[in-house]
Amino acid sequence: MRAADVLALHHACSRSGLTVWIDGGWCVDALLGEQTRPHHDLDIAVHRRDADRVREILTDLGYLASPTPDDTPWNFVLAKGPDASVDLHVFEHDADGAVSYGIAYPVESLTGTGTIDGERVDCIAARWMYTFKTAYPPAAKDLHDVRALAAKFGFPLPDVYR
Repeated sequence: MRAADVLALHHACSRSGLTVWIDGGWCVDALLGEQTRPHHDLDIAVHRRDADRVREILTDLGYLASPTPDDTPWNFVLAKGPDASVDLHVFEHDADGAVSYGIAYPVESLTGTGTIDGERVDCIAARWMYTFKTAYPPAAKDLHDVRALAAKFGFPLPDVYR
C-alpha cells in the first residue's frame, strides 16, 4: 500500500465531504510525519453514516470486497491486488459520545492529525494509537510502531517492547 494510494482515498473522501481517520501502521507513520516501514494495507475509521459511501468510493478506485470469515458489518476489507487493501473500521457514538455501534473508538481518539507525503490527514490521536497498539501481543511491525511512538511522544515503553 503506497502513500499515493492512501492519499487518493483521503482526497476522494474529502471531496465527497466525508472524514476518514487513518488508523494502524499508516496512522503511526502519519503521526511520525514520515513513512518508516512498508504497509500492505490501510486501516481507516469511518462513521457508520458514511460507511456505504466510503465503500462506493473505494469501489470507484478499483477496490473490491475481499470477504474473510472474520468480517462483520463494522469491520471488513476491500482489496486491489495482494498489496493494496483497506480495512474499514466502522463506528457510531450516541448523543452522549459513548460508542453505540461497531469498533470502540472513544470520541477523543478521533482528534489526531498527521502527515503523509507532506499532506495533512486526520488520524487516530497519538495517545490512543499507542494505547491501541499496546493492547495485544505484538508482532514485529507492532514492536517497531510502539517504539517509534514512544520515542517521538515520550510514552513509556512496556517491557515486552524493549
